[in-house]
Amino acid sequence: MGFSRVLEPELLDELAADDPRARASRRDLARINFVMRQTGIMAALLRPLAPPRRLADLGSGDGRFLLGVARRLAPRWPGVTALVVDRQNIVSPETRAGFAALGWTCQTIAGDIFDVMPQLDAEIITVNLFLHHLDDVALARLMALAAVKARAFIACEPRRSPLALLASRMVFALACNDVTRHDAVASVRASFAGRELSRLWPDKGWRLQEGPAFPFSHVFSARRDAV
Repeated sequence: MGFSRVLEPELLDELAADDPRARASRRDLARINFVMRQTGIMAALLRPLAPPRRLADLGSGDGRFLLGVARRLAPRWPGVTALVVDRQNIVSPETRAGFAALGWTCQTIAGDIFDVMPQLDAEIITVNLFLHHLDDVALARLMALAAVKARAFIACEPRRSPLALLASRMVFALACNDVTRHDAVASVRASFAGRELSRLWPDKGWRLQEGPAFPFSHVFSARRDAV
């Protein structure tokens, strides 16, 4: 694993949605997702599953990541309702139009994740670059709620490793702003290695998959037998 998990506040979480530094950091995150191959990794994990009626992406921000995944899946997954779950509703009309062009419906759900989860209606739950914000107690609570709600839970996080930490310190090369430069390092330090997420999953009757994904990601998948 290299080093122990350490959580610290990330600057983007403390900024208003319309703060110029926050808007710039969200653009940075789109570039980082591209470099990390996050949409391709997530789509590959989802593709073997039966198409859902509703898919929820937790901590989804402006929804652009989920739209990128949808573009890869839409030919085989028609008519899905994509639930963009985040503390704030910041999905642009352009992003909504992108889902509509694929034949998908985009709905936003704004609120604290633990307030939203008990009412969430989705067969598949995805998470991208979000779980590392939570300590183990909150992670176990979230996973317990997800295990009741969904037939599959798929997460794609940074990998906690010396190589990923080095890469996080190089995001200035992508012209990232100060918020992103700070948060990239913090996210790697707070993320996962080994089978740390599997140990927190509440139900051993599920099929669990966890491990590294090239180049800098750590993936976790929990699926019921009939998916």
